[in-house]
Amino acid sequence: MAELRIVSYNIHKGRSLSGRNSLQALRLHLHGLRPDLMFLQEVQGRNDQRSASHAQHESLAAALHMNVAYGCNAVRMHTDHGNALLTHYPITSFENLDISDHVLEQRGLLHAQVQVGQHNVHCFVVHLGLFAGGRERQVELMVERIRQTVPDGAPILIAGDFNDWRDELAPMFVQQLGLYEVFAHASQTRGGVPRLRDSMRQIGQFLKGDQPLKSLYRDDAQRLNQLPMSGAYCPIPPPKTFPAKFPMLRLDRIYQRGFSVKRAHVLRGRPWSILSDHSPILAELELA
Repeated sequence: MAELRIVSYNIHKGRSLSGRNSLQALRLHLHGLRPDLMFLQEVQGRNDQRSASHAQHESLAAALHMNVAYGCNAVRMHTDHGNALLTHYPITSFENLDISDHVLEQRGLLHAQVQVGQHNVHCFVVHLGLFAGGRERQVELMVERIRQTVPDGAPILIAGDFNDWRDELAPMFVQQLGLYEVFAHASQTRGGVPRLRDSMRQIGQFLKGDQPLKSLYRDDAQRLNQLPMSGAYCPIPPPKTFPAKFPMLRLDRIYQRGFSVKRAHVLRGRPWSILSDHSPILAELELA
């Protein structure tokens, strides 16, 4: 049984919220996560003006001693950027597919096959569009790709920036492919931000004697995600990941099939709140 640490992260082209190059700090802190697979978005492959930002996927892979696959999507005059998959396991093949819905947004789907022990794991790194209709069409292309190229029952990981702040795409993955978002099946998850009114309500209950003091210090970002007695899927919205400084939108996801989800976290606070405009997701999975 293989235990895998999965990271999904939009690295904002290696620029911090203040506009400074954050690539060196990213290398250090991503190394500290001990990832087995990293699904990265907004990775700069070419930068003709700033050498420190050139070939970020290669720089990160060399520093973390990982194999890498890169898919170039958005091409500009002096730069390009796209998605990257980094892993300690062998990458047996990869292909980058153009799933752009219109000329104003260049989007790609990076599909890589990774050999994990005796298993061939199909990994998809995604960064979907800003418009709801376009995102649905992009997911339909992804579903068709999976049906054509992935054997039934083969393990799948799909991770990235879905720009799906209303959580409208999950039913397509669940119903058509049997994929589940990691926060829906994790025994314990972390990453929620308590609302101000909830915090004030807890303080009021404590002052009235209705709630013990220790309850104010428990991690309210921890919650149970369970299946009901019927076995039906109970969708629980994934945590908010954007903007990293004070997350308000649920943009980032990890979907899986064929894994057991042990834990899932959204990484908050420093350094993650300043390295990019997104918060990273870390999930611990078991592959039987």
